[in-house]
Amino acid sequence: MYCRARFASRLASTTAAASFSPSACSRVSSPIASPSSASSVSFWNQRYRSLSFSSSLRSLRCSAPRLHWRSPESLRVLARTSVPVVERFHRRIATTASEHPFKGVMTSLPKPGGGEFGKFYSLPALNDPRIDRLPYSIRILLESAIRNCDNFQVTKDDVEKIIDWENTSPKQVEIPFKPARVLLQDFTGVPAVVDLASMRDAMKNLGNDPKKINPLVPVDLVIDHSVQVDVARSENAVQENMELEFKRNKERFAFLKWGSSAFHNMLVVPPGSGIVHQVNLEYLGRVVFNSDGMLYPDSVVGTDSHTTMIDGLGVAGWGVGGIEAEAAMLGQPMSMVLPGVVGFKLSGKLRDGVMATDLVLTVTQMLRKHGVVGKFVEFYGEGMGELSLADRATIANMSPEYGATMGFFPVDHVTLQYLKLTGRSDETVSMIEAYLRANKMFVDYNEPQQERAYSSYLQLDLAEVEPCISGPKRY
Repeated sequence: MYCRARFASRLASTTAAASFSPSACSRVSSPIASPSSASSVSFWNQRYRSLSFSSSLRSLRCSAPRLHWRSPESLRVLARTSVPVVERFHRRIATTASEHPFKGVMTSLPKPGGGEFGKFYSLPALNDPRIDRLPYSIRILLESAIRNCDNFQVTKDDVEKIIDWENTSPKQVEIPFKPARVLLQDFTGVPAVVDLASMRDAMKNLGNDPKKINPLVPVDLVIDHSVQVDVARSENAVQENMELEFKRNKERFAFLKWGSSAFHNMLVVPPGSGIVHQVNLEYLGRVVFNSDGMLYPDSVVGTDSHTTMIDGLGVAGWGVGGIEAEAAMLGQPMSMVLPGVVGFKLSGKLRDGVMATDLVLTVTQMLRKHGVVGKFVEFYGEGMGELSLADRATIANMSPEYGATMGFFPVDHVTLQYLKLTGRSDETVSMIEAYLRANKMFVDYNEPQQERAYSSYLQLDLAEVEPCISGPKRY
């Protein structure tokens, strides 16, 4: 209080000395009209000196004895004085969490042979007919909002905005979104790990436990962007290139290896394992999380624009900047505009001789012409059964090229077959199918399909796709 009083008194006196009079205002007009005049320069120099607060601010000193305002000791004093405030904040959060607004829709998911897979927030239990018309991609946003609703970071109003998507999305309303995990590659991931390590240093300097600093959501970091091809056309090319890669990046790799063991919730995939997006598709994608008995859909943000490749697996994911990724790692919700969704219906079957590449280029051309920037694209229709998951992942991977936030393929039998092919256990696949069916997020094209609402529609008969090439445009 003493410091504030001294600052206020000096600020008031300085402001009074620097106040303009009507005569001073009249003198201002002439310097602007003729800035080169000597009288104008002297006037502005004098006026600038009268407005300078530097001498007053330098004379201010805090009255706390033997404590410098930048010293760790002073920060500890400040931290101790703020403890009651922090405790009250934590009690408020704990109280809010214990009174979850949607605890009434939490239910159990039974196993076929008895017991249960876990518990989940049921969308059908809301008994709202608007949910049945929502695109599958929007249902993932809705489930996340319901599960994370604390009336603090995510409110019931945010949930209502998503449920009323047909009316709210054209109005460009904002919603918070908490992804289930974060995907990093080594170039953009190293700064994030450095920031976490710096936060641990700060915690240690404040006399607290540095091990409390950890990502609050699972973080997968794949080392794949540092590889170079120095040796080719040799039987030992792979091994020799790997050895050179480790020599060049020894310090970075050692730091990341330390991070993988020092931080909880962080998995580092070592060099030589493959491209980040393929590793994400084949190994890291959960489709459905089972976290301590709580089931929820997998969703991911990554520090690479082609994170959208995972959309082919029925996992909502897209690329973000490093700051957004770090905020998500620390449990902060992302603020995003509730997107429109373009429904892309596929029918028919590709003709002989027409490749998946031809389909990808055709779809990209159609979406560019339609205009999908800032929107989701959701594929559906009986033609989906004719596309392998590799084809779907390729189309989803092209989302940055046609401008969409993501190109989403809902989970169906093709997805489940791919999960088994890539080594997911039968129990895991059974849990994924049971959860998605129970929460109306699974597509079974052998059953009658309920009509869903989309912002706009496109349609493509696969039989009409022709062989094509991509190249520079001629005018």
